[in-house]
Amino acid sequence: MQKPNAQRERIIELLEHHGGVTEQSVREVSNETGVPEADIWGTGLFYTLINRPGKRIRLCDGLTCQMFGADQLAEELRASGKEVERVSCLGQCDLAPSSLDAEMELVTYGKCKTAVTSDDPELAMNLGGKVDMSYSALSKAGQLGPEAVIEQLKISGLQGRGGAGFPAHFKWTALRQQPETERYVVCNADEAEPGTFKDRELILRQSHKMLEGLAIAAAVVETKRIYIYIRGEYVNEYRAIETAIADASRQLADFEFTIVKGHGAYICGEETALLESLEGKRGMPRLKPPYPTESGFRGKPTLIHNVETIACVPSIIHRGGEWFRSLGKTEAGSKLYCISGHVNAPGVYELPLGVSLDELVQAAGGYVGKPIAFSPGGASSGFLPISKKDVPLDYKHLAEAGSMLGSAGVVVINDSVDMALAAAWQLEFFERESCGQCAPCRIGTRYIRRQVDKYIQLGDPGSLEQAEDVGWEMEEGSICGLGMVAAKPLESARQHFPDAFKVRD
Repeated sequence: MQKPNAQRERIIELLEHHGGVTEQSVREVSNETGVPEADIWGTGLFYTLINRPGKRIRLCDGLTCQMFGADQLAEELRASGKEVERVSCLGQCDLAPSSLDAEMELVTYGKCKTAVTSDDPELAMNLGGKVDMSYSALSKAGQLGPEAVIEQLKISGLQGRGGAGFPAHFKWTALRQQPETERYVVCNADEAEPGTFKDRELILRQSHKMLEGLAIAAAVVETKRIYIYIRGEYVNEYRAIETAIADASRQLADFEFTIVKGHGAYICGEETALLESLEGKRGMPRLKPPYPTESGFRGKPTLIHNVETIACVPSIIHRGGEWFRSLGKTEAGSKLYCISGHVNAPGVYELPLGVSLDELVQAAGGYVGKPIAFSPGGASSGFLPISKKDVPLDYKHLAEAGSMLGSAGVVVINDSVDMALAAAWQLEFFERESCGQCAPCRIGTRYIRRQVDKYIQLGDPGSLEQAEDVGWEMEEGSICGLGMVAAKPLESARQHFPDAFKVRD
């Protein structure tokens, strides 16, 4: 039984400190925290960065890294005597193929520099611009008052940039209406969607915009407690946040910042799974309602925002909601688009929300080879044929096209890629990253991936006969968005590229 004063929130960090999950480490962490050993085993084995002790190379096998030779690279590394673990997307798609060395430091084998939009003071986030440490937007927000700040957010039309597209001002208003005065602000920096690396660059280049946005949010919802949950693979980004907090210690003196590292679980990008992880548990999504604005971290009202969403706030306060709204093309604001794959200059580009694929690719230096497909919003968005390149890359129009903007992780695919194989790579990601909580997702991701592998090996379309029904069951019966979209890569590939799924010799 867990002791009344048990320190559950410490167990994941302590397991990492002790070198991962072993009988000895579990015993020691139990003694240090008062959490039963069985609970520590159950939690620790959930997270891929600590569930196996020992050091090794972690090589990405996400879609873009696979397209650029990750399999061959793995063979070469193993042939040289190195231990290699294939892992889910590392968020370095523009630098593919990529890996983390035995000390968790980033290693790239091709391109080693990220392209971003050049300095332009008219942009909300302006990744290529100078760093502003004045925190003048925080001061202005204090002068305006909470209601006026929320009104500017409402006018701006700012939607959640992490994938859901939920209006930001709704969350702020809902939190202020809660009778409970113990409240929290949480920044979701657990960026792990294949094809996505925008938050990475925002943290590395403009951390103070994120910190200032978090401080404004905390002041508005009347709390001092701010948590930043960053994916464990983002080592350089963690350091950047630490440095930025130290550099702005005077401006942020009224707030308590805590940085918490994730430990290798894509599902923790789902906001309630993130909260479970913060509390020292397996990162399994909660049933909703209640929503985090009512019952979040430690059961208290919690405001959760993605890095990009919160980084938009200082510019909105400075220049007004109407200004931000006018930056968009079909929907409000500018947007950080990640683009990788078969383009000349993969990177992160801040463009009007609603640009077309051609406009984004133009910013990225043009296509490489003959493009046939693209994934507009990470693995969760499936694939669209290149004939859909004129569809605005926004929330509404992509939904109408049967896809989604999601995290705006765009991957361009040319005719050198077998679309059945591309679907298989994405399906393997979802199978690996399913938390296993609900049966439709746990069983469905495994079944669909195995059937696609069987089709690729045997060339018999009959292998996929039940795939559509299983995908429907996953969409209807899964607790969270992972299971609801996990069959999307196969469904969309079969719909738009039927020739890739015919009888093979």
